[in-house]
Amino acid sequence: MRNVRHLLEAKSPEVYSIAPDAPMIDAIRLMAEKRVGALLVLDNGRLAGIISERDYARKIILQGRSSKTTAVSEVMTTDMHTVGLEDTAEHCMALVTDQRIRHLPVMADGKVMGVVSIGDLVKAVIEDQQQELVQLQRYIES
Repeated sequence: MRNVRHLLEAKSPEVYSIAPDAPMIDAIRLMAEKRVGALLVLDNGRLAGIISERDYARKIILQGRSSKTTAVSEVMTTDMHTVGLEDTAEHCMALVTDQRIRHLPVMADGKVMGVVSIGDLVKAVIEDQQQELVQLQRYIES
């Protein structure tokens, strides 16, 4: 099973983030532009939270708040689950499943190293299963 370090090596190294005092409209625009479902909220380089499309829908739209006047810090999730570079994809998959979340910030030595999404995890699991099937077929045929 792959670890988080391998997952990050297989994807773009960019980490999309926004400041906590930015208006929500900027966060939504950035998510749309980058085609991502969440942004890390960084306060002077320190991970302060995460903001997602789900947060936007539940805490802005459904509550009738304004995306132009509501700061990211007012609706971001601060009780995040993070993972390290050596955590396995299997551990991450269990975490996103159990916690019903879609994005995991990756931390090492107090620094943000990247983000692993549920899509990254599903892709890794499928690729690992395909490799296992090929190996089993080779074993059966030999």
